Amino acid sequence: MSEHTQNPRITERAEYGPHLTEHEQIGFNGRVAMFITNIVGTMYCAYVFTLIAFIALPQAIGAHSFTVFINWLSSNFLQLVLLPIIIVGQMIAARASDKQALQTYKDAEALLQIQDEMHRLIKIKTLS
Repeated sequence: MSEHTQNPRITERAEYGPHLTEHEQIGFNGRVAMFITNIVGTMYCAYVFTLIAFIALPQAIGAHSFTVFINWLSSNFLQLVLLPIIIVGQMIAARASDKQALQTYKDAEALLQIQDEMHRLIKIKTLS
């Protein structure tokens, strides 16, 4: 009776595991970018930016110009406030994506094990 050979991908997957966001090789510039992103990408930063934007609001209202108010709304308020909120949303989506990747990895791992076991049993059955 011949010996069953396990699929090499099973061993390879066990060694490396799933590839997640935290495994990315980002270098110095990437670390600086992640540091800044982690600071700006908080709701606390959004609240601070909101306060900063509102400091300029009286001047925009005092100009008695719709154009100046729209300029304040678009350049001061929306850009300052939406930036950290969008980053927070992206960070949440990235965490969810990593969880989905890990779940898919575990499912694929189980399927590979089942397939390998079926292959072993078929080999035993055909040789007996």
